Amino acid sequence: MSCSPSQSSAAAAAAAYGCCQRILLASTSLPATGRPARLGLKLRSTHSLQIRNRRFVCQAMTETEPDGDGNGDEVEKEELGGDASSPSVDSVTQENGSAESETNADNTKDETVNTEPLSSSDTVQNIDGDATPASDAQENVEVVDVAVGSPLPGMKQQLDESVRIPKATIDILKDQVFGFDTFFVTSQEPYEGGILFKGNLRGQPAKSYEKITNRLQNKFGDQYKLFLLINPEDDKPVAVVVPRQTLQPETTAVPEWFAAASFGVVTIFTLLLRNVPLLQDNLLSTFDNLELLKDGVYGALVTAAIIGVHEIAHILAARDTGIKLAVPYFVPSWQIGSFGAITRIVNIVRNREDLLKVAAAGPLAGFSLGFVLLLLGFILPPSDGLGLVIDPAVFHESFLVGGLAKLILGDALKEGTKLSINPLVLWAWAGLLINAINSIPAGELDGGRIAFAMWGRKISSRISSLAIGLLGISALFNDVAFYWVVLIFFLQRGPISPLSEEITEPENNYISIGVAILLFGLLVCLPYPFPFDPSQLTDFDL
Repeated sequence: MSCSPSQSSAAAAAAAYGCCQRILLASTSLPATGRPARLGLKLRSTHSLQIRNRRFVCQAMTETEPDGDGNGDEVEKEELGGDASSPSVDSVTQENGSAESETNADNTKDETVNTEPLSSSDTVQNIDGDATPASDAQENVEVVDVAVGSPLPGMKQQLDESVRIPKATIDILKDQVFGFDTFFVTSQEPYEGGILFKGNLRGQPAKSYEKITNRLQNKFGDQYKLFLLINPEDDKPVAVVVPRQTLQPETTAVPEWFAAASFGVVTIFTLLLRNVPLLQDNLLSTFDNLELLKDGVYGALVTAAIIGVHEIAHILAARDTGIKLAVPYFVPSWQIGSFGAITRIVNIVRNREDLLKVAAAGPLAGFSLGFVLLLLGFILPPSDGLGLVIDPAVFHESFLVGGLAKLILGDALKEGTKLSINPLVLWAWAGLLINAINSIPAGELDGGRIAFAMWGRKISSRISSLAIGLLGISALFNDVAFYWVVLIFFLQRGPISPLSEEITEPENNYISIGVAILLFGLLVCLPYPFPFDPSQLTDFDL
């Protein structure tokens, strides 16, 4: 029986459809082995040049885990050959054997094109099982071009090419460490010392910082350190990630304890010298009259006690907040005995509130003890009945001391009239002045750190510049101001090292304490402008 080409094509199509249907039904009952079976269907249509016939070949490819005994093929044949009435793949292929030989070359070409996506090396398998382009896998190990320097203000980093962050790490930071719930990254700026990410901060800064830090720890361990800062250019939050090995502290040729002890010995000498007026008038005669230094022991002890309470309060507050302090360097001064101590913060401070607690603890304790001793000095009579004879005009040098003197001494305080006072007044006043100088909101002084903690980096830097400028003007008329402005410029100019999280503001009660300390220090340093005796107003000359 002969049939037309159209009838032959229709019959072949029907056979192919039945074959595909049988395979799909059989695939649901294939036995599960070590891994899921994959069933691929490939439908090929080959046209001869004379369009004499069209054949359809349906092939089923089942990939299972090999059992080692060849039973897999038997199971597959049993599942696929259960219905004898339906044509199998082999029967379809045999019926079209003659057409297969005619177009063998074309079929081979078609098979190569169809199977190429399955064997291409353009994709690689990552850890999660997702296909990743091979070009991206190579790009992930590359190191991106970076800008020179550090993305952290005031941070000294040990920079070299070995610590640059690879592009693969940057992508993980963007996609997996940061997120919509914490910090949505819009752009990044790579530096030699780390990566600065710009974006939108979500939620409370402290909680977002904690979430990001935990994710960073889970992904990379202790390899990287996160900073959440305010960009001074646009006052928007930025996140900075740096390798921890770049944050290692620098080593010094001379041990810190040795240098600090040397400064401490000199400070003891200047404290004694400051309380012996005879030696202050002629410093060169000091070494010829060392026995006179014993006259300054009591005054040195009082001033040293105020300085010591100041430093102890710093240490206790630092221990409570987890901040590590270096050995304090006591700064000697022949004018007032000492300018206090310079204490570096060794580790990275967690947030602004912790910095405020440590910075304010010293002046708060020093001012408290000094103020109490000052009051006692005005109230208690001299122990020897004579006291220290001074000119009351000296009290015009401090608004706080002058106001207390006028309040307590009353009409006994008159310009031009000698006055006998307890020397404890001058000793306590020196301690208050040392605390007040350290409370100037400039650089890395206690006052500079307090201003930074309360108002942030941008505003505090402007206040610091203003304070140093005013000190420079005062240095033209006062040797103490000159000495101090030089000290700040060379040793304490700053900027303050970045905190881990600088966005969250301290609580209001700590801010109130910080403001009170700055104001109290200002009262100690500012002059008392009013005359003690109003009747001598015309004769009073400031």
